[in-house]
Amino acid sequence: MVIKVLGAIVLSVLCWCGTPLLGQPMPAVALAAPVAAPEAALSRLFTTAALEADWFADSFLAQISLAQIEQILAGITASLGAYQGVESVGENYVLTFERGTVPTRVVLNGAGQITGLLFETPQLTNLSLTELTQQFAALPGETSLLVLKDGAELAAHNPDSPLAVGSAFKLLILQVLQQQIAAGAHAWDEVIPLQAALRSLPSGRLQDWPADTPMTLQTLATMMISESDNTATDHLLALVGRDAVEALTETNRPFLSTREAFVLKDPQNQGLLRRYRAGRERERRGVLGAIATVPLPSVSIFNNGPLALDVEWFFSTQALCGAISPVANLPLMQVNPGLVDPSQWQQVAFKGGSEPGVENFTTELLNTDGRRYCVSATWNNPDGIDELEFSTLYRSVIGAMGAE
Repeated sequence: MVIKVLGAIVLSVLCWCGTPLLGQPMPAVALAAPVAAPEAALSRLFTTAALEADWFADSFLAQISLAQIEQILAGITASLGAYQGVESVGENYVLTFERGTVPTRVVLNGAGQITGLLFETPQLTNLSLTELTQQFAALPGETSLLVLKDGAELAAHNPDSPLAVGSAFKLLILQVLQQQIAAGAHAWDEVIPLQAALRSLPSGRLQDWPADTPMTLQTLATMMISESDNTATDHLLALVGRDAVEALTETNRPFLSTREAFVLKDPQNQGLLRRYRAGRERERRGVLGAIATVPLPSVSIFNNGPLALDVEWFFSTQALCGAISPVANLPLMQVNPGLVDPSQWQQVAFKGGSEPGVENFTTELLNTDGRRYCVSATWNNPDGIDELEFSTLYRSVIGAMGAE
């Protein structure tokens, strides 16, 4: 639901600094041992006793120190074991270790120095779905996991427990929009103007766009799903109607807009929050009426960790697999594949959700044999989420499905 601030993690983006602008002169650099191939540059990071500064461009080291690079590389091998090799996959690379793999991107300048380096989410290998499910279950706080193959359960942990799922709730808005378009009430190319009263906070971009900017429903829906744009979401919720979305769920009444959730979570609005928490459904709807005139808070309210985790959208992983299935074939669902390499699947539909203390990933996948999978995982923890650990387990589950 909101822009996430990563905490201390072992594996992460190292530095994606990019390359010099075209036509910009590149400074001459003397290298002790020039490396032409990216594979060799990557392998050298894990096979040489000590890093050397001249392996990296000055622009790279201006953003991250050699000591920090060494710490991250050491963390990778501590988690995944000894380095075994590297192979190219398209324009990118996969590093292999004793206990897992790490998709990696690297850019070298003309002198063979690293100007950009990105370690993506690792995948644990040689672990079964049962073992990975046990690791999900061992996470602190509350967790839920469901893996389906053609509707049959391959793995599950608390699949019927409604947990907070952040922006994954947007699947229901898309589902209602699709139904109304099919019924002729709306059209994908229908244009509506952005409204100042429906402006929300990030994630997304539309909160910064001028009021009255014309937007098609197709564009709003694409931004709601692929970028999790909260302002696009609130416009579509207002369009299709809160009651229509509530008809699809028994656990979220009233069904909050993102703006309403942000206002309730704002520490400056404790009185509204107390009334909302104490009220039944009717009283809560009354509180939402009062919220309409309350200013949006700053996104910085989340800088110190989780806020009011009971003000959320609550769904089980079973319900989320049910929610993504009706919309999975829409082209807009394939814009952002999440943690999955779409080249390995016939179709990938993804929606995630998060705020401090909440994380969900839900993916529906179609393989080349026509088998359809759903993988949905949620983690709630008021003490915070280790996003890398969650992402690694999730990606590893998808990698292990083929063995089942």
